[in-house]
Amino acid sequence: MTRVALLLVLLSTSPALADPLSICEGGHRAERKLTCIVDGDTGWEHGVKWRLLGSTGGVDAPELSKPECPAEKRQAIAARDRLRELMGAGYSFIPSGNPDRYGRMLAQIQLADGRDAGDVLMSEGLAQPWPNRGNKWCER
Repeated sequence: MTRVALLLVLLSTSPALADPLSICEGGHRAERKLTCIVDGDTGWEHGVKWRLLGSTGGVDAPELSKPECPAEKRQAIAARDRLRELMGAGYSFIPSGNPDRYGRMLAQIQLADGRDAGDVLMSEGLAQPWPNRGNKWCER
């Protein structure tokens, strides 16, 4: 693990919080060193944009920015809000050291209770393993 990755793990280990993490708003998130949630599988940690991994690999949550159907948008909001709630109780950010094809740091989120955030979302039907085919949220 690189020094930067180790520093991110140490910086993001947080005690229980009273409120869910904020929803990302506005630009210049890296410069502002924001910590916030974009959707059910993407967020920012101290200005580093990340993509969620589960304990066994990639995680895919429904699309919030460009949903293919109304059901996907509803599920996307539910996934985002559940991730905010889970992380709001405390978490550790564990970067893999590898970016995805869009430059986001692939990372696991270990919750304060020891569970993996990606695994929780998948077990609750709010995400699915990545890679996958079709759009289960729109029954395609």
